[in-house]
Amino acid sequence: MENNAAAASAASGPTRTRNRRGEGGRLRDDIVAAAVELLDQTGDERAITLRSVARRVGIAAPSIYRHFPDQPAIMLAVVQREFADLGDSLRSMVEKAGSDPRRRLYAVCTAYLDFAQLHPERYRTMFGGLWIPDLDSSSLTEADMAALGDGTMEILVAALADCAAAGQCASTDPPGDAVALWLGLHGLAHQRAVSPSFPWPDGIADRIIVALARLNDGDV
Repeated sequence: MENNAAAASAASGPTRTRNRRGEGGRLRDDIVAAAVELLDQTGDERAITLRSVARRVGIAAPSIYRHFPDQPAIMLAVVQREFADLGDSLRSMVEKAGSDPRRRLYAVCTAYLDFAQLHPERYRTMFGGLWIPDLDSSSLTEADMAALGDGTMEILVAALADCAAAGQCASTDPPGDAVALWLGLHGLAHQRAVSPSFPWPDGIADRIIVALARLNDGDV
């Protein structure tokens, strides 16, 4: 009952002024932004429906169909946006880390964990949330789902490959080792979210990064 009430409250919004000709792209962006706001405020993907998003934006529900054929299509756009934001954050931290490959790899891993901690509902939705549809009954395809996260994985692979090329880690298969490293980071991010009272050891993230990236001894 409380979740339903929160969803109803968060879904309400002012009536939107109709877009001028040629501003349909802005409406699409507003729809996605409204869905993200609902997710942040309610913590429940089930709060994101065509009707709730329409109310949030201030439009009639049928107007959404010009941009999204169904609710899973909205959720896909939400997840794509969040992966793009995560990728931007990773690239920004890599640039700030300087030229040392080991520091750049640590920057990627730290930025990843920080994103998961700052945006727990978005992170959960990005990685296996309730929104994932039956592809036979939605507008989405296997290609849509398979491509999610490709950009962020490429950043991690590149950072690990640079470490290997510089002799700072023992990886001979950066793509494979990057997947192992991501699984470790993802596991830590998930468990931190669901077990906040667990007495996490100091430096647990460092241990995961050093072991799974196969880093040589050295300072970060």
